[in-house]
Amino acid sequence: MTEASCEEKRKKILIGPLKLTRFERARIVGARALQLSLGAPPLLSDIRYNNPIQIAKEELEAGVLPVTIRRRLSDGTYQDIPLKWLIKEC
Repeated sequence: MTEASCEEKRKKILIGPLKLTRFERARIVGARALQLSLGAPPLLSDIRYNNPIQIAKEELEAGVLPVTIRRRLSDGTYQDIPLKWLIKEC
């Protein structure tokens, strides 16, 4: 990422770190793996694994999951952050 886009990202994300936390990552992978195990179609065409957890991890790293992360503060305020903003590293 360029320095200008990293600066824009810093301005957009007001709550929490600029990347996905390990807890958010685990929650997303777990929820998507459950969907896959219950019969949801994979969002990637070239699947290398048969394990739903591995497929969910690949989908997360590819950035194809239509997910929004809601980060909350103790005072009740929150921010909805698209997953694509959190996957790209600065």
